[in-house]
Amino acid sequence: MTAFGAPDLAVLLLYMAGVTAWGAWLGRANKGGSDYFLGSRNLPWWAVMLSVVATETSTLTFLSIPGVAYLGTMAFLQLALGYLVGRMVVARVLLPAYYRGQLSTAYALLETRFGTGARRYASGIFMVTRLLADSVRLFATAIPLALITGWSYPVSILVIGAFTLVYTYFGGIKAVVWVDALQMLLYVSGGLIALLLLQGAVEGGWSAIIERASAAGKLQVLDFSTSPAVAYTFWAGLVGGGFLSMASHGTDQLIVQRLLTCRDVRQSQRALIGSGLAVIVQFALFLFVGLGLWAFFDGRAFDSSDAIFASFIIDEMPTGLRGLLIAGVFAAAMSSLSSSINSLASATTYDFWRPLVGRGGGRAAAAAGNDSGVGPGSGSESGSGAAPDDRSAMLAGKVFTLVWAGLLVAGAIIFIPLSQGTAAVEVALAAASMAYGGLLGGFALGVLFQRVSQAGAVIGMTAGVGTVVVIWATARTAVAWPWFVFIGLVVTVVVGLLFRRRQ
Repeated sequence: MTAFGAPDLAVLLLYMAGVTAWGAWLGRANKGGSDYFLGSRNLPWWAVMLSVVATETSTLTFLSIPGVAYLGTMAFLQLALGYLVGRMVVARVLLPAYYRGQLSTAYALLETRFGTGARRYASGIFMVTRLLADSVRLFATAIPLALITGWSYPVSILVIGAFTLVYTYFGGIKAVVWVDALQMLLYVSGGLIALLLLQGAVEGGWSAIIERASAAGKLQVLDFSTSPAVAYTFWAGLVGGGFLSMASHGTDQLIVQRLLTCRDVRQSQRALIGSGLAVIVQFALFLFVGLGLWAFFDGRAFDSSDAIFASFIIDEMPTGLRGLLIAGVFAAAMSSLSSSINSLASATTYDFWRPLVGRGGGRAAAAAGNDSGVGPGSGSESGSGAAPDDRSAMLAGKVFTLVWAGLLVAGAIIFIPLSQGTAAVEVALAAASMAYGGLLGGFALGVLFQRVSQAGAVIGMTAGVGTVVVIWATARTAVAWPWFVFIGLVVTVVVGLLFRRRQ
């Protein structure tokens, strides 16, 4: 047991209980699949923007990025530049395509172009990738809870999963988005509080921290090295980060689902581009926290880089405030976990279950926007109740919510023995990047090349993902993970173009 006292525990438990109850209450008006998975397409863009940022960064930003700066430099910030460029491309190219069809998942767009097989294959890749990446995120959050309570990692993971599952199960996407917005504000406030405390905790304050960090070369942001083995360079950030953002925000149901809850394409574009600007500020904030921690701890070694900030919060912060900061850690984790559970349940419901039981999801339905009646103004989703088949989609989605929550918890527990000597943020991003290139390549084949067949798209995606997995398994010291998406994209497109239909 640490110095985490009764007042801190009270703050933490009150926060978690309050958020869980509020999130469940937000879903009280859900009538069908459109409400449960798409918020009736009527959520404000600024709330969606905050939800996107909270979903993609979460605990990995709060705990892991300070560890990146602690062990290295500010070069991680170069990725954020590419993230913004990638979002701009998605806002221009893919979002209008999604809204033209009023589609229910990101992968319905592939169905309108290639067929059901391509949609299900891409959705399956998303599910496996999301399960791997977000299991790591969940594990990272168990670190401070285990330090606080003395519980084992498995017990800590189960507690976090249980609280998050309740409001996700009852509240649906409305609860996810609104709770995300609140939780992002909380954990960013936690970062700002940490900066203020470090000002007083380090002799000489931030002027001394900056001076020491500069002398050690830790303030370096731009690295123009052309070596593919170096993860954080200007070129890896601009190209690798750009393509990673195009894939994650243009082809990953986790993010696309949030963007589809906006009223129209212009609101969705505001949410997407605004999130890119917010991420730059957020990354900078937590990298500076890492520099302050490096000065405070005088660069001493920790068992895990993800434990550095958590240790500072638990051992050094005043009573009460410590509880608030730990609540920020859980806010970050719950936002990401709830988003993952809901998006996985959505993809399972609309990409697999619904077509199999014969209730829509077919190619014509997807193209016309009739897949579950989710288009704006569709009568089946509003008013006194939802159409029977849409209500069944919501009920099926709740079952899949339970299933995916269990799988994510199990994945986080499995990651425990693999965590030594790694930063969770890098593990999660590498896991996602291995699949993102193939997904982005599949969308590129569908949007930019009219003569590629469904077989070409599926084989191309398989080749793209397979190539990156082989690189990761055999040559990851020679090729850094930010290049994975670009490599997967190129391989997917080149292979897919071999299967062009004759006109």
